[in-house]
Amino acid sequence: MTNIQETAKSDIQEKIQEEVEQARTVCDVSGSNSPECAAAWDAVEELQAEASHKRQSKPKNSLEQYCDDNPDAIECRVYDD
Repeated sequence: MTNIQETAKSDIQEKIQEEVEQARTVCDVSGSNSPECAAAWDAVEELQAEASHKRQSKPKNSLEQYCDDNPDAIECRVYDD
């Protein structure tokens, strides 16, 4: 995993923690059956789903990484039939 991927992973985990804390606060203030409480927990669930999706995406192989960095290289040309 590259440093960028590790940073993105830790950023999303931090954001999830922030949203969990905010959801708990909102629910304490508004009540656990309030629409505000439900919306706050929905935001947590969306972030968790995004984190799960990112974990499932496969990392690029060395050729894909090379072609991202060198799109004009001969090895990276794509021909339409």
